[in-house]
Amino acid sequence: MKLDRRTFLQAAIGSGCAYALGLQFFDLAGLSEAQAAELTELVRSTCSPNCTGACGFKAQVVNGRISTLIQAADYPEQSYNPRGCLRGLSMMDLIYGKDRLKYPLIRTGARGSGEFRRAGWDEALDYCAAKLTEIAEKYGPEAIATTVQVPGTGYVQKGAMVALAGLANWTMHHGYDQNGDLPMFWPMTFGVQSEELESLEWPNARTTMIFGSNVIQTRLPDAHHLIEAKRRGRVIVVDPDFCSTAAKADHWLPIKADTDAALALGMARVIIDNGRYNRAFMQDFTDFPLLVRRDTGKRLLAEETAVLAEAARQKEIPDYRRCFVVHAGGSLQLLDPEDLRPTDADLEGEFQVELIDGRRIVVETVLTALRRTLTDYDLDRVAEITGLDADQIEQVALDAAANTPLHIIYGASNYQWYNGDLKGRALSLLPVLTGSIGVSGGGISTYAGQYRIRFNLKSWWFPEGSKLNWVPYLHFLQGDGPGYPKHGIKAMVGGWGNPFDQHNMSNILKDRATSGELEFILTTDFQMSTSCVWSDVVLPAPSWYEKHDLTATILHPYLQLQQPAIKPLFESRSELWIFRELAKRLNPAFEKHFYPELDENEAAIKAIEVLLATGGRETEGITLEMLRRGPIRLNSPAPDNRQIPFYEEVQHRRPFPPRSYPAPLTATAQFLRSGRIEFYKDEDLFLSEGEQLPVHKETYLETEYKVNPDSRVSYRLRFVTKNSLYRVHSTHSNNSILLELQDNKPKVFLHEADAHERHIDNGDLVQIYNDRGQTRANAVIDPGCSRGTAIFEEGWWSRYLAEEGYNTLTCPWIKPLHEIYFVPGIWSPTTVWNECLVDVRRISA
Repeated sequence: MKLDRRTFLQAAIGSGCAYALGLQFFDLAGLSEAQAAELTELVRSTCSPNCTGACGFKAQVVNGRISTLIQAADYPEQSYNPRGCLRGLSMMDLIYGKDRLKYPLIRTGARGSGEFRRAGWDEALDYCAAKLTEIAEKYGPEAIATTVQVPGTGYVQKGAMVALAGLANWTMHHGYDQNGDLPMFWPMTFGVQSEELESLEWPNARTTMIFGSNVIQTRLPDAHHLIEAKRRGRVIVVDPDFCSTAAKADHWLPIKADTDAALALGMARVIIDNGRYNRAFMQDFTDFPLLVRRDTGKRLLAEETAVLAEAARQKEIPDYRRCFVVHAGGSLQLLDPEDLRPTDADLEGEFQVELIDGRRIVVETVLTALRRTLTDYDLDRVAEITGLDADQIEQVALDAAANTPLHIIYGASNYQWYNGDLKGRALSLLPVLTGSIGVSGGGISTYAGQYRIRFNLKSWWFPEGSKLNWVPYLHFLQGDGPGYPKHGIKAMVGGWGNPFDQHNMSNILKDRATSGELEFILTTDFQMSTSCVWSDVVLPAPSWYEKHDLTATILHPYLQLQQPAIKPLFESRSELWIFRELAKRLNPAFEKHFYPELDENEAAIKAIEVLLATGGRETEGITLEMLRRGPIRLNSPAPDNRQIPFYEEVQHRRPFPPRSYPAPLTATAQFLRSGRIEFYKDEDLFLSEGEQLPVHKETYLETEYKVNPDSRVSYRLRFVTKNSLYRVHSTHSNNSILLELQDNKPKVFLHEADAHERHIDNGDLVQIYNDRGQTRANAVIDPGCSRGTAIFEEGWWSRYLAEEGYNTLTCPWIKPLHEIYFVPGIWSPTTVWNECLVDVRRISA
């Protein structure tokens, strides 16, 4: 019998991995087999950092202690088994590690000194409640801010924090834009927060194009699906650097950094000029047939035309829709935004239209306008911009159009730029032109964290009477913006994150903490992170193997249960309990929402049952008992409950967009007033910025060069922060097992020529710096690193860097287009980590 590695692991895990491999653990030493079996228990739970994996694990518990973690391998589709990686397998190093928080702490020394005293729970909670009450009475409750981080890793515990914040009327930052993971092209083009193919669908693509995502390294549990996609079709990696995924691809296109929009527009021109587009799809599901006024640049409204004004007045449509106009069958036709039946509308052409005031104007279709834009992107110019070969660009475009469905994976390292939205809009042209939307194996996907809420959670997260003051995190950093509290933000309440290291301009937080502008900082965590060190009160929470919760991810459509394998260690208490106790102290009326009559585990189970019962069609029929037996697919309109973006919109001809939870459809449907995929945006700012259609714009013109013209000379390296194989952002930064694999050294990767120019050799300690901050790392001269780039693996805690955190180098640039609308975590200013220039100098050998 032939066994590959995956089949072997499945067999080993299925029969009880530890015993199948004949391993013995120290907990069992000296015990008979019967005694060991009596003391041993296997508990199925979910590994839940912010990595999109959401891998099922079985914790082997011996005499009340986790002895090992085993991949659960109980997903109904065998290709999802087993799931897990070295980070998840080594989680015990954090659960039982030296940084584990044991009891509540109250600061005694200066902020950042790490000087605390042990406190009892009642004392710590009373102290927190008194400080929060004092700040709310002095400045208003909106002066207290907290962040909802990655809901998919814990709907119950995180929901408790959101519920308290809403009841107390605090300010809330959304984690998606705070972490810079919000891809703004999604709401602009498709009207949603994001939509992604599940990884099981990857092999159904005949062409896979990857832009700035290192799937082989950062999506380990699902990487084999990409290898299968390559076996069935073709995988093309477009990346300035020769990453692990590029090594596995059929073709690697070493593009110049941040020029992907030009490449996508050049390929779109090839597809259109050669007539390789899906005409019917473009007519029925996109704005390409819509007519645009040449005089104003605005889309033509039916109510403006002499021939359609009366029909428009009689048409009943929702407030968030508009009746636009197409040309079909030789005349103007009103386009019903709620009806996606075939229109046979003209995709191209110019026409004269009489307005209701008698004036005659010239209009053209969106596709006609796009063709004119694409005249700037002939193959020779695109080759010059991108550094790629013109013939290769043409061939890749033609092959992609001929081999559909096309799936594009657009990575965060690529869209975390000032004009990342333009790149996303341009790249979206390719699957749309080829009709690869709403079909198995087709689309565009952005896999960044577990932010997208998969079902309706209103009943638990937003109790009656709650009201949140949503403020984008970048407005908090800049100290202004719509909705920003009159007296500023004076208190931070945080958990499930490490903003004093991991977030944009983390030094701003440290400056505000040192100056006293932040009057109170409260953090819950299970280990002593940098943010805990800078806090006034630290409350110990359990790890995800010590509490109940509900998890889901964008990478596979399974709902999973977190179950406590062991009791919470030391004096740690669940976040539900913590925020329930705070609620009681802040206002006794708040407590009733958190099931005060139940203990914290029973309350968490009750919250899970309520979420399942009220989650809508996605959770219909799913029960707690089912989840206790293993992962359950969420319901979807696609066959076999597959996760295929926009399947219902295309196959059932429903208007775009689908709902993005928890926002109501009325909030997000306004992004697509035509009810269709939109590439032409006619809000005034889009027109004034020349971005009514996707275009390519040079990097740094509106950011670094504008603020400091000398940066062209002073800071000549792009500072790109990439995900590490050894961390999930800040989590596992202090994992001793993984630190050993990294030689305990942060690293910066440089091209040989850049290193030689700066007299830097392999292993040298170097300083990465600009006029905002600096950090340290050891140099690695990497032949796969593109010229002019300094690549730093993000997630390091400050204590390992000897200087300031690596995010002191970044800047909270805000693109004004991201402020036209504001729906939290959907259309909002988002961090653009990679829009950052630095230089590197040798400190020592």
